[in-house]
Amino acid sequence: MIEGTAKSADETAGSAQPGAPDPKQTSSIWPGRVTEFLWRYGLLVVWLILAIVYSILLPDTFFTFSNVQTIAGSQAVLVVVSLALIPTLTAGEFDASVASVTGMSLVLIGWLNVLHGWPIWAAIAVALGVGILIGLVNAFFVVVAHVPSIVVTLGMGTLLIGAAVGTNSLSTGGISQPLVNATHNNLIGLPLAFFYGLILTAIFWYVFSFTPLGRYLYFVGAGRSVAQLSGIPVDWIRAGSFVAGALLSALGGVLLAGWISASDPNVGPSYLLPAFAAAFLGSSVIEPGRFNPWGTFAAVYFLVTGVTGLELLGLAGWIEQVFYGASLVLAVAVSTFAVGRRLAT
Repeated sequence: MIEGTAKSADETAGSAQPGAPDPKQTSSIWPGRVTEFLWRYGLLVVWLILAIVYSILLPDTFFTFSNVQTIAGSQAVLVVVSLALIPTLTAGEFDASVASVTGMSLVLIGWLNVLHGWPIWAAIAVALGVGILIGLVNAFFVVVAHVPSIVVTLGMGTLLIGAAVGTNSLSTGGISQPLVNATHNNLIGLPLAFFYGLILTAIFWYVFSFTPLGRYLYFVGAGRSVAQLSGIPVDWIRAGSFVAGALLSALGGVLLAGWISASDPNVGPSYLLPAFAAAFLGSSVIEPGRFNPWGTFAAVYFLVTGVTGLELLGLAGWIEQVFYGASLVLAVAVSTFAVGRRLAT
């Protein structure tokens, strides 16, 4: 009886194939994989659930293709402004002037194109050039004069709000039709504005993931002293991040001018809070612990889905500020935790 038992045990052991996974190890791996998946893509899961809930509650308003078109096109500007924050945030700086640059760009296009009859391409060129100039001024005071970036950019943002109102305090319609068409015309049923944001996100992803510049930005943000000792031109990287952010913000103003077919000095600054909420929330998804383009893109449309659904439920007028404000606080908290978790691993 003992021999039979021993033989049976030997046969069982012999039947296990070399290299076959241990059931105990497999059972312990799965929870870890699920946790990692939820950590990386949990926001996308919540986004999907939110869209399903709103679709059930609001089948005639939210669950329509026209609503999808509106959300896709109208938030392209927010995608661009949110992406404009990524270079400076990644480099360890803070640019609070991005939305004001967008507003200034919008006003300049209306002022030059509508009130002074400039060709739309010339007005766009001036708006982008002013964006670059603003970025250079920010970079000078932060990198050369060593003034904290939060102080410089808050001051610049406030200055630009006043300058925009002084340039043209009234809403001005009549933006040239080519720019309007370039944002509103459809491709596979969605406005072209949406694809501009999508393409820009893909370009950012490539730069941050596959080029030395992207790696340098991450190194500078992780530790300037170490990056400098490694031969990375830290000051040039920091300065370039401000210029890139301002240029992208000005591009957001161009896109906004085409989308609303007008210029208004009060529109641009309203993008500041949502942009920061999207950038920080985006750093907790896809690549948790890092400001990343695809995470930012997903965060923008997650936030606008939440706001749109609540407004359609009858909470319009005040819910947007509450939702974005709460989202920013939670996003910064989650982002901070993500950074700590990334460093711990």
